[in-house]
Amino acid sequence: MMKLRTLGKTGIQISPIGLGCWQFSNGLPVIRDYWGGMDDDKAAEIVDVSIKGGINWFDTAEIYGLGTSEQVLRRSLKKLNQKPGEVVIATKWFPAMRFAGSITRTIDIRLRNLGGYPIDLHQIHMPFSLSGLKAQMHAMAKLVKAGKIRSVGVSNFSADQMRKSHQVLQAQGLVLASNQVPYSLMNRAIERNGVLDTARELGITIIAYSPLAQGLLTGRFHGQPERVRSLGGMRKYLSAFQPANLRRTQPLIDELKEIAENHKVSPAQVALRWVIQYPGTAVVAIPGASRPSQALQNALVMKFSLSAQELNRLDEVSRSVALK
Repeated sequence: MMKLRTLGKTGIQISPIGLGCWQFSNGLPVIRDYWGGMDDDKAAEIVDVSIKGGINWFDTAEIYGLGTSEQVLRRSLKKLNQKPGEVVIATKWFPAMRFAGSITRTIDIRLRNLGGYPIDLHQIHMPFSLSGLKAQMHAMAKLVKAGKIRSVGVSNFSADQMRKSHQVLQAQGLVLASNQVPYSLMNRAIERNGVLDTARELGITIIAYSPLAQGLLTGRFHGQPERVRSLGGMRKYLSAFQPANLRRTQPLIDELKEIAENHKVSPAQVALRWVIQYPGTAVVAIPGASRPSQALQNALVMKFSLSAQELNRLDEVSRSVALK
């Protein structure tokens, strides 16, 4: 089992793999097309398998079902007799068409939805607020000092936005804990746009979402491209799933399959392992799981390692075919 990692410079200890909880939005429109409906028993089983597998933190958000995901996570933890503080919980404030004052006004809703489980990490979901970064970080700092949240993070922020947020918090005696961004063997933009370098410089954890490129890195669509038509939501229309790009990225899938066979794991597990191992401890990942078996597979990623040769080979092939 991999060691726990420190979330930024907060002292909060998290497993290299967390559980993304978007799928707990409970079959609401748009989400249903991606994940399908999910009852509380199934959600609790996914959480249970995750915890037993060594995953100790869960990432949800206000916008995931308008609080439904937070509520389902709370009910799952209560059903499993998890006490407040035994797991780490991250959630997010949705900034679109809102001012920074909404951060402090809505925090009690977040806390009510979580029903006694503390917010260890509260994140600005996107850099789209009607208020500037300074006002947003001041609002977050106020929540930390009031004991409503333990730490502050952001999501989808550029390197410059990260640095500015960090500076505002630092002036308040706090730190920016994390930036949640897409990162995978198919999307390596953060290695080129300064986000990863800035995170390392400032001691900020990168939380990789879509670490399997929305399922593309499982390989199941390359072998059977007709399965793309059965995808729900907008995924079937994404350029990555179109025939030309499936052909382009086939060499990466072939490499994943070969390495997976050597380790007796799945291509998806190899792709996840690369995300949390190749960049070092600066990156953790939050794959989702719509079935307990997927949650188990995610957790097992922390129980094997890739060799330097395997990491570098995936790096090389990925650079030649990555879509971003």
